[in-house]
Amino acid sequence: MRFFESLAIGVAMYSKIPMPRVEWNEKNMKYAMCFFPLVGVVTGILEVILGNALLVYTSCGTLFFAGVMTLLPVLVNGGIHMDGFLDTMDALNSYGSREKKLEILKDSRTGAFAVIGFGLYLVASLALWSEAKSEMLPVIGAGYVMSRSLSGLSVMVFPSAKKDGLGRTFQEQAHRKRVAVVMVCWFFAALAVMLMTSVQMGAAALCTALLVFWYYHHMAMKQFGGMTGDLAGYFLQLAELLILAAVIVAGGAL
Repeated sequence: MRFFESLAIGVAMYSKIPMPRVEWNEKNMKYAMCFFPLVGVVTGILEVILGNALLVYTSCGTLFFAGVMTLLPVLVNGGIHMDGFLDTMDALNSYGSREKKLEILKDSRTGAFAVIGFGLYLVASLALWSEAKSEMLPVIGAGYVMSRSLSGLSVMVFPSAKKDGLGRTFQEQAHRKRVAVVMVCWFFAALAVMLMTSVQMGAAALCTALLVFWYYHHMAMKQFGGMTGDLAGYFLQLAELLILAAVIVAGGAL
């Protein structure tokens, strides 16, 4: 029972996938984060199925295909990670002190740099998806699992920049070492799918994900003094976009 309660919390917290309501407590929160990448599995499967259906079985235009593929992950996760991306864009572009940046992350208002960043992100995603081919979809789909495994790993192993917030809650309630091991397992499972599909595209996605993770750690420690839930969301969105770009470039060279 505790297994399913942890699953329900992990999936419901980070997606719009219908799950039964369960009470959060110390026992079922210990391993809730283990199921975070499962949202990526669902997203990836939907992208592969819908993407192939649109590319192979319909005569839809490139823009329509790119629009559906761009919107689908946001619809599945409910925009929770994009919210973190937008808050981080405002904070980073404030060029204020560390304390000021952390205040901006907590501010519910949307600033100009968040709006600009959101627009640029959507345009970039549309442009990249317009170049996607059906054989690239499994690698891109596995990228949603890889990005979440690394984001979840950061919550477990990075120091927290704040004494409160969603990221700190999951960090404090989780069995950190065991959850970190599970995140690593999810990571290598995603990598295996990528490499079995295409060594070239898988290697490009792997290198990109690790470089973005390194940047995320460097930025979080230097600019904020640690991890927050918003920063983890920022990393996830950035990793997904750049993994998509890496697969498109590597796949186009085949």
